Amino acid sequence: MIRHRVCITNQKGGVGKTTTAVNLGSFLARQNLAVLLVDNDPQSNATSSLGASAKDDAGDLYQVLTGRTDAVSACRPTMIPNLDLLPSNPNLAALEFELRHDADAELRLARELAGCQTRYNYIVIDNPPSLGLLAISGMVAADLLVVPVQCEYLALEGVAAILDSVRRVRQSLNPDLSLAGFLLTLFDARTRLSREVVEEMRRHFPEDTYETVIPRAVRLAEAPSHGLPAVLYDPVSSGTLAYQLWTAEFRARIERGANTANPPPAPVHP
Repeated sequence: MIRHRVCITNQKGGVGKTTTAVNLGSFLARQNLAVLLVDNDPQSNATSSLGASAKDDAGDLYQVLTGRTDAVSACRPTMIPNLDLLPSNPNLAALEFELRHDADAELRLARELAGCQTRYNYIVIDNPPSLGLLAISGMVAADLLVVPVQCEYLALEGVAAILDSVRRVRQSLNPDLSLAGFLLTLFDARTRLSREVVEEMRRHFPEDTYETVIPRAVRLAEAPSHGLPAVLYDPVSSGTLAYQLWTAEFRARIERGANTANPPPAPVHP
């Protein structure tokens, strides 16, 4: 039985982390796999993207990490069969301050999710756009890391920073963390810059960059405002179909063991 904990992370905002996490979870669930999506971001965008509220009384990640409830109790079903959600809460923003005296704060998420492990084939963690406690906790709780990289200026600088963080996490907290690949997002075929970023990523990371490229798509951007994953909002849009193809590529890569044991060297920015 496949069991993986996949962290979707990048310290830069606006690169498509939440869109990637929600769509990966949705398409894996539609393949009859049991999936848990963990919204590890105080902005709660993954939570609202699935039509849930970060302010109800059903339990959330903040309550789990502060010991008020357990992860199994806080998980809830979504509108997509086989896809459960561990929702976020804006109070997560204060967690780093609240746990400042806890020497094992980075390990809390991993310990809590361990209780859910036997219930799901995949646990997908949507990390916040930072390199703080929550983001590190997401990487500590995972065994696979997917890094969305937007096809825009300074993309490679962001890749260098995240790879440095991965090395630090592997060395001190989670030696089992592996890079599952870079996913190129927000691609605009009309711009030279988008094409150049794709070329540079494939030149620097030929084995670690997915073939599938996610386009900049209006329907993908609209779906969260309707509280729907893209596969329900517009199942035949270019962005939705791209994520469907990428999910298949992701599974094929993981199942043949193609994820790297160590992060590749950071690129030199052109």
